[in-house]
Amino acid sequence: MDAEGHENFREFVENRSTALLKTAVLLNGGDRHAAEDLLQNALIKAAGRWHRIDEPEAYVRQILYRQQVNRWRLKWPRRELSVPEPLENPAAHHAVDDGPGAADLRIVMRAALARLTARQRTVLVLRYFEDLPEADVARLLGCSVGTVRSTTHRSLARLRRLAPELAALGPADAEQQPSRDFSPVEVRP
Repeated sequence: MDAEGHENFREFVENRSTALLKTAVLLNGGDRHAAEDLLQNALIKAAGRWHRIDEPEAYVRQILYRQQVNRWRLKWPRRELSVPEPLENPAAHHAVDDGPGAADLRIVMRAALARLTARQRTVLVLRYFEDLPEADVARLLGCSVGTVRSTTHRSLARLRRLAPELAALGPADAEQQPSRDFSPVEVRP
């Protein structure tokens, strides 16, 4: 990579790593350390092809998705227990004043997402956090649109069973919240 490419890559990482990390955290069920590993591997892959990439953020996001899919396609997936932990640096994360109980709701959501399978979590993140249409999710995950629909349906049903408190967040509440201003643990089904 030449000096200009190196500088462009450094600027990209500096400007977009926070948003990419939020996606990686969601893909990993709130496990920040696994998310950092996932993002670092994606950035390493992107750095090797940097001079050929037209849309760097889309390229890195696609690497994130595909690496996550590869993790849940392994014959013997790693079995790890995710435990809730406080944010390492709460001041570094943008706080949203979305009313009383919002923090409790995020904690419930994070715990429920961590109990979904990696595949279920990935589909929900792509559909509701990344706001991708079913066809794009199917293309990214290498499956049919019907599989995306059924996985989404089953994932939301399981999420509702795991966290019935989420039913308290009705459509009117969802409209009042910012559309893409998530903390690393939020996903609105």
